[in-house]
Amino acid sequence: MTKKAIVMEAADNVATAVEKIEPLTEMILDVAGNRITVQVTERILFGHKFAIRDIPSGDAVFKYGEPIGIAQRDIKTGQHVHVHNLESRRGRGDKNPEPS
Repeated sequence: MTKKAIVMEAADNVATAVEKIEPLTEMILDVAGNRITVQVTERILFGHKFAIRDIPSGDAVFKYGEPIGIAQRDIKTGQHVHVHNLESRRGRGDKNPEPS
């Protein structure tokens, strides 16, 4: 079985697609040695993310064990996670405080 998505750290609440994934695909993922099953609900393109558990609005989104942004609305397990529902916290000059 080929891996279509990866989860790097136990803290991650998203998986990253390593190839295109079609809607209704059932994914079996290894999360820190535990196998979980997630049904993808939308087309996920290579390099894009999908939720591996529900992420409430306002919660941090974790990828590679690091917070990459904040959910702008509730994100259900299997949904695409991208700019339409995630506000990035990286590379933002308009929201990060100026260094002292």
